[in-house]
Amino acid sequence: MSMAMLNKMHMNGYDVLSVNNGPWRVCTQGDRLASFASREEALAYAAALPGYKSRTHGRKTG
Repeated sequence: MSMAMLNKMHMNGYDVLSVNNGPWRVCTQGDRLASFASREEALAYAAALPGYKSRTHGRKTG
């Protein structure tokens, strides 16, 4: 049985990750935005995006 290898970084609020040396993906918690052949391309893309903060589902009242 083989184990999956995960490489994960954060840039500008986005997850930049690769599984089993596959393509590098730029993601938010719910969406995959793009895939790239190299880590450098993925990091450059994430750096060019506006800063990301995850939204909470509830609203504060009062």
